[in-house]
Amino acid sequence: MIFSSAFNRLKQGLSRSRTQFSNRLSKLFTGSVPLTDELIEEIEEILISADIGVELSIDIIEDLRKNFPLNQVVEMNSVVEFLKSDLMRRMEADPTPVEVTEKPHVILVVGVNGTGKTTSIGKLAYHYTKQGKSVLLVAGDTFRAAAIEQLEVWSERSGAELTKKEAADPSSVVYDALQSARQRGIDVVLIDTAGRLHTQKNLMIELDKIQRVVKKVIPSAPHETLLVIDATTGQNGLIQARQFSEVTPVDHLFLTKLDGTAKGGIAIAIHHNLDIPVKYIGIGEQREDIQDFDAASYVQALFEVGSYPTT
Repeated sequence: MIFSSAFNRLKQGLSRSRTQFSNRLSKLFTGSVPLTDELIEEIEEILISADIGVELSIDIIEDLRKNFPLNQVVEMNSVVEFLKSDLMRRMEADPTPVEVTEKPHVILVVGVNGTGKTTSIGKLAYHYTKQGKSVLLVAGDTFRAAAIEQLEVWSERSGAELTKKEAADPSSVVYDALQSARQRGIDVVLIDTAGRLHTQKNLMIELDKIQRVVKKVIPSAPHETLLVIDATTGQNGLIQARQFSEVTPVDHLFLTKLDGTAKGGIAIAIHHNLDIPVKYIGIGEQREDIQDFDAASYVQALFEVGSYPTT
């Protein structure tokens, strides 16, 4: 479990999700009530509206029915504790930590434009620089000037260096950056990439070329491929994750904008539906607003509203 200060920031970031999810649950109950079909259907609707997904919501409701006989008198706390334990059980496989043992440690960052990919790279850069590691940002989305400008800002905010070259071949930029990073003993290299899923064939060719260039310079790299997903897109995030995993192997997910959505359950849906663990979550716009994903802390924050009414 993460420390209390970090947990409080997580709670604050998930406030909209909690209002949608946990607060609505608490309003269903006034003291002890029979667990009727109507009440169970309302719980299912709340799960679905939080973007946990229809299939997973149905599975959870089936478990609920098995553990609480129909029309049995129940209290809110007992139902909430069951839902929490059920969700934690389904998300208990946390991502395996990736140790930075080889210099440079190369992270390829992919995702659709507009997901907060560049901002996430900036947060990751700060995440590593505050650990005392040297970081090099690589502007691999060379044909989108705004992406390069954003990386310049985040380079200053995070204390990381930046390699850029507008309108150049992305693979060429990556090659030069990795050669430089290896010669200078840089600890971590974060590579930004284009994110145009509507041109999936070209994207596939471009990412494949970048990966071949990376391996040419450092055969063991990329050491990690991180996919950035915007939580506010809800179930569309699942579609994006599937599409990118068809283009390139994806090791972990970075889920962004959880502070701006009432659909925080998408983290649970992605973990359940895809064999790609969530590694980081973004809960704000500041450089510090990045959390290592912890399933137990995440689920607890969704439910943390104080005492539920029992009378």
